[in-house]
Amino acid sequence: MKTVVVTGVSTGIGQGIARVLARSGFLVFGSTRRSADAQALKQELGENFAPLVFDVTDEAAIAAAAGEVRQRLAGARLDGLVNNAGIAISGPLVFQPPDDFRQQIEVNLIGPFLVTQAFAPLLGMDASLSGAPGRIVNISSVGGKFAAPFIGAYAASKHGLEGYSESLRRELQLFGIDVIIIGPGAVKSAIWDKAEAAGLGPYGDTPYAGPMQRFSDYFLAQGRKGFPPERIGEVVLTALTAAQPRVRYAVVPGALMNWVIPRLLPKRMVDRTIGKNIGLLKSG
Repeated sequence: MKTVVVTGVSTGIGQGIARVLARSGFLVFGSTRRSADAQALKQELGENFAPLVFDVTDEAAIAAAAGEVRQRLAGARLDGLVNNAGIAISGPLVFQPPDDFRQQIEVNLIGPFLVTQAFAPLLGMDASLSGAPGRIVNISSVGGKFAAPFIGAYAASKHGLEGYSESLRRELQLFGIDVIIIGPGAVKSAIWDKAEAAGLGPYGDTPYAGPMQRFSDYFLAQGRKGFPPERIGEVVLTALTAAQPRVRYAVVPGALMNWVIPRLLPKRMVDRTIGKNIGLLKSG
């Protein structure tokens, strides 16, 4: 049975990944921050799911989880690590509290760095273990290549993850460990309900209130029309099992308008289009 560690499986994309991999015959070691969330998924997926409880910013807890997995593997290598856990904290960058920005980077970029260091020995760096080297799949985003307004901290974290992944892939050639990026677009998730409930938060009294509301309305509408989380899980399965996987998979609904064209057009043109559409520029 192939084995994989997936971080952040309590909801959304992580849960979809865990479902697809477990139902495809993997033993999934899935991490959550709360034991109750892990146990709920354990009841659904049965023997193909093994809960891990840790926060991706907690080095000691991550190390303990890696020890649990090592013991369970009993001398075999881990086939895969999926760095999925992440958060999105929105707000105009010139007003966003520094602690919010730091937390975004800590979870979305430092987290995968810490988790990868802890599990890399099991993936192939430890020569005493048996089996073929494993693969690392880092869940980025459209935001890893295209930075929309009001999610600058998130985009910074995902742009950073893209660069980190590329360097890591080249370094880990020494051990035969591959690194693959998956960049989802909109995915159906409860996160959109939470975002709507949060509203403009502390930014309602700033000059950005109107544009931010228009952007939020568009973003929420697109999110609710997004792919089901299991669609991302299917691409993760491909990344972990294909004989010659791509280095990056873009999984974007309406890819022509939401991915291809915005990356081909001149950036100043895209700036003006966004600015006029949400009120950051006068339309006249």
